[in-house]
Amino acid sequence: MEIKFNEEALATVNKIIARYPQGKHKSALLPILHIAQAEFGGWLSPETMDYVASILNIKPIEVYEVASFYSMFNLKPVGKCLLEVCRTSSCWTRGAEDVVKHIEKRLNIKEGETTKDGMFTLKTVECLGSCGTAPMLQCGASYHENLTMEKVDALIEEYRAANKQRSYTDLDYKNTL
Repeated sequence: MEIKFNEEALATVNKIIARYPQGKHKSALLPILHIAQAEFGGWLSPETMDYVASILNIKPIEVYEVASFYSMFNLKPVGKCLLEVCRTSSCWTRGAEDVVKHIEKRLNIKEGETTKDGMFTLKTVECLGSCGTAPMLQCGASYHENLTMEKVDALIEEYRAANKQRSYTDLDYKNTL
């Protein structure tokens, strides 16, 4: 498969790049990585990151460093529903570890793995900024807060029943301008 933005995505990328002065296009890297992840299957392959580097006229390692630093970028394929459980202090002290263990048992996967049917991927991430409503998880653009095991079970069933795909298609990069 050739890595190339479709016409609409490329127009958006070019508008984002145009925001920055000549020689400062690297500043457009984060929003362009979001677009690339949305366009190319919900994750950033080395080929995708190389393509982004070529568009910005920067070295591929500069893209790899950024993409590997932020948990919002996936460096391997993920399921249709990416369940990102916050693991920082507020969530941890209010039961995030139990939520992760419950999801692992319920879906028969470990953190970082995807279910055999490709529906769910479980990922732990750093602070998602919802400390007052811990423990919480994010799936796509949706926050699920004040989690209990019952809420987690209901959430999994809701996503499974609807066969929702929220991990990367919720990103509406057209509104980033």
